[in-house]
Amino acid sequence: MKLEREVHKTGGFINLELLASQVVEGFISGLHKSPFHGFSAEFAEHKVYNNGESTRHIDWKLFARTDKLYTKRYEEETNLRCHIILDNSASMHFPEIRRQSLESLNKTGFSVLAAACIMEILKKQRDAVGLSIYSDSYEYYAPEKGSERHRQMLLHHLEEAVTDLKPSSGTQTFTYLHQIAEKLKRRSLIFLFSDMFQADVAEDKLFEALRHLKYNKHELILFHVVDKEKEFNFDFGDQPRRFTDVETGDKIDLYADNVKENYRSLVSEYFDNLKLRCAQYGIKYVMADINENFNKILTTYMVERQKFV
Repeated sequence: MKLEREVHKTGGFINLELLASQVVEGFISGLHKSPFHGFSAEFAEHKVYNNGESTRHIDWKLFARTDKLYTKRYEEETNLRCHIILDNSASMHFPEIRRQSLESLNKTGFSVLAAACIMEILKKQRDAVGLSIYSDSYEYYAPEKGSERHRQMLLHHLEEAVTDLKPSSGTQTFTYLHQIAEKLKRRSLIFLFSDMFQADVAEDKLFEALRHLKYNKHELILFHVVDKEKEFNFDFGDQPRRFTDVETGDKIDLYADNVKENYRSLVSEYFDNLKLRCAQYGIKYVMADINENFNKILTTYMVERQKFV
């Protein structure tokens, strides 16, 4: 299922932090059109009102604008621990591009920018964030902290991940997910960015590792990162092409149009099974198409945060 790559080195972001800030500000400015209206100034200070709670801290001005009940939260109440996991295997560097930008992202670039956006919101809410990066090894781990110095360190490692193009090799995702799960001792909101492409790995082992990540009452959200145009729709035109599995190095020459129907059927079956297994194990599944904006990612974060705290 892995597709052909170009030979040049992947480029990074000109300024990841600035770009993430711009994406988040654009997202927040649009919240007045959504049920989250009123969060744009200090949305970290609100939560949905639940029946039976004290009405003392209901924000009645917000109720007048939204017809929904929210209670004010205070800084000490809003602390959250979030851990971001980035799959940095070879298949995540598809397609290779010279410079990452909002108009041109590969799967790693999309995941890194999405992670930076989540970190930007976490900064506004004074929450703690940690990071794990794996490929054919467990490359990096940082525990959850809330300091600006810590956040800058995580941004640096995210930027490095974008330019660190991996050689063709298999990735045993389940091995590293188990290792990460062992490190997460305190209840956290976990976001996993992965294309979920595995070579010769039993699916049961992968979901056993995902279930391990839910241990200790963690909440797990899987952002299934795909280039839907290429990896699902298989739009490569009617010219002959050579396709290379970026994790095994295997090559095949074919006309994409000749196999598109069967390919889409098999990939659709695989994706549907992923969603089904996630539902069975209480894992939030979100397809993240790199050709779309980040609203789905950030909305998912906000909804899951409200449920988590």
